[in-house]
Amino acid sequence: MNKECHSEKKTVRSESEKRIINNRLNRIEGQIKGIKKMVAEDRYCNDILIQLSAIESSVKSLSMHILENHMYSCITDSIEKRDTEVVDELMSLFKRFNK
Repeated sequence: MNKECHSEKKTVRSESEKRIINNRLNRIEGQIKGIKKMVAEDRYCNDILIQLSAIESSVKSLSMHILENHMYSCITDSIEKRDTEVVDELMSLFKRFNK
């Protein structure tokens, strides 16, 4: 979970949280490299599409992880400080997620 959010729109994350995010990003990067190799090897379209679907799921899962931490740290912190602009920011995020 994030330790602190600042008004200049930075999020200070713990080393543990950074490690979790980076591990997931590394896994996604590995999946993408795997697909590039599949394309180079002329693998069957269906196999590539299945792997692309797995990447979509991985990215969506990471997005939800970051969003959850954002809500429990940055959003709650802003609301406690009576910063209601954060609600507009959150609504914008939800609209973007639902495209």
